[in-house]
Amino acid sequence: MLATNQIVYPDSDGQPIADNTKQFQWITVIKTNLDWLFRDDERVFVAGDLLWYPVEGNPKYRVAPDVMVVFGRPKGDRGSYKQWLEDNLAPQVVFEILSPGNKEGEMERKLQMYARCGVEEYYIYDPDRSILKGYQRSDDFFLDRIESMGDWTSPRLGISFRLIGDDFQITHPDGRLFETFDNVATERDLLLADKQQLESEKSKRDAKLRELGIDPDTL
Repeated sequence: MLATNQIVYPDSDGQPIADNTKQFQWITVIKTNLDWLFRDDERVFVAGDLLWYPVEGNPKYRVAPDVMVVFGRPKGDRGSYKQWLEDNLAPQVVFEILSPGNKEGEMERKLQMYARCGVEEYYIYDPDRSILKGYQRSDDFFLDRIESMGDWTSPRLGISFRLIGDDFQITHPDGRLFETFDNVATERDLLLADKQQLESEKSKRDAKLRELGIDPDTL
């Protein structure tokens, strides 16, 4: 038997992040918007398609949620999420975006694993059939199906879900719709540009004050 420190925990399971563009788009939209939502909280870790190893010594017992959120762990790069090295904190929220290749048995096994490992909220979206399912922990062992996802708000994330016909929407706590990656990047760029403009204006003002013999640091 290998010693614990000799066991290899691969950083990849050899599977693609997504099977098609529609699945990949939803994974990136959810992941990037959650990054943005918790950008100022250093104790919220958000990851996409990262292998999660719940149990030390068992590298075959693993899963890679499409998106997972862990409250209580620092941001930063990881090759995989080894729970025993993360204060034994399981992801509290996971998302799965289905593709035609996902089988019913596979998703049932994931549900049971998430229930056993301590996930509090589990959301599944099938973009091809416009089906949204949600599960919430009821006790130490079970994730119960949420009866109605219409205007459901995640207790952990504060985000809300709406499925109107074939139109699936997720909104931030302030009511703004989840944006595409391009729009999120644009908003971030605008904020950065505003910050740079303010710094430039302050620099010009300070230079003018110094020309007048005034130390701006004393103001």
